[in-house]
Amino acid sequence: MTKQNEKDAKRVPELRFKGFTDDWEQRKLGEIGSFRSGVGFPESEQGGTAGIPFYKVSDMNLSENNTVMNISSNYVTDDQISRNKWKPIDGNTIIFAKVGAAVFLERKRQTRCKFLIDNNMMSYKPNSIQDHDYIYYTFQNLNLSHYAQIGSLPSLNAGELKNVNIVLPDQNERSKVSQLFLNLDRTITLHEEQHRQLERLKKALLQKMFADETGYPALRFKGFTEKWEQSYLKDIASVNSGRDYKHLNKGNIPVYGTGGYMLSVDKALSNTKDGIGIGRKGTINNPYILKAPFWTVDTLFYVIPYNVDLNFLYGIFQKIDWRKKDESTGVPSLSKENINKTKFKIPAISEQKEIGTIFQNLDTLITLHQHKIDNLKRLKRALLQKMFV
Repeated sequence: MTKQNEKDAKRVPELRFKGFTDDWEQRKLGEIGSFRSGVGFPESEQGGTAGIPFYKVSDMNLSENNTVMNISSNYVTDDQISRNKWKPIDGNTIIFAKVGAAVFLERKRQTRCKFLIDNNMMSYKPNSIQDHDYIYYTFQNLNLSHYAQIGSLPSLNAGELKNVNIVLPDQNERSKVSQLFLNLDRTITLHEEQHRQLERLKKALLQKMFADETGYPALRFKGFTEKWEQSYLKDIASVNSGRDYKHLNKGNIPVYGTGGYMLSVDKALSNTKDGIGIGRKGTINNPYILKAPFWTVDTLFYVIPYNVDLNFLYGIFQKIDWRKKDESTGVPSLSKENINKTKFKIPAISEQKEIGTIFQNLDTLITLHQHKIDNLKRLKRALLQKMFV
């Protein structure tokens, strides 16, 4: 028997904690817990602000690591519950969408309060509270789309799900596995919250550290008191068109489009000067820094500053709502002329550099936290595959 066949026969995961060697036990989901579908919520009764939460699919948060549902848009009273003969769901329950595309997103939640869910959702409650966290992560490892009934809208059926087989270790191993993933989720959530805080700080500083129509910012570094001067973009930077790259050979020069990096070629449009990419067509409201050397496609302008600090100008670009400069009736579009005539106020170069450095450092921290989040999520996905059968 091959090692792979031995593993399959023993029903054990590829990766497990030291000291555990026993076979895992196969059980049906319906044997170790119970499914419940949600209930219909009449439109005439929606909009309550007191009572217990009534969650709809639209109230669910997509972050797989946030184990608390968003604030419900509806609440129901004891009178409504009695009149409709609803049975509220108790805590320690796993919740997921069961109808439509949401099935394939596998949006699942665990919560510890009394609530109701609509008929586009389903709940699963393990018989033992000790199994709650382990079954929650088992569900994250299951591909629920395999069990969806395909029709006008894909949907899950409790009668079929209760016959799905899973394989369980003993209680001690379940606890260790659950704790590992709980710790991973807490770490991911911590970085997500730090990321959100940095994004909020950046948004606030973009509003406070750039001058308004008076010529003065609400917040500035000590020692700077001069009024900012009005300028047009054409006076401080050049707006350049991207080009087709298909005639170029493979190389190490990155090619960028409105969505970011695409591939690498052997020539550059800008060899030594950094710039800012801004969409000519399509995504026009997502500027980003371009580090030389680089090439841009014909749907992405590249702006090279020659009389202003790059990071300061990038802050200006992020403040502007470029969608208001859309010149099309279909696909959003910008023209060089419209970008060039954009006007804003700028301070002396020394103050520009101070402001630019603040936002450069913030962007570095934001990117660092995003990388940590991405790496932790990849680690979690890998461990889910290797630590469950």
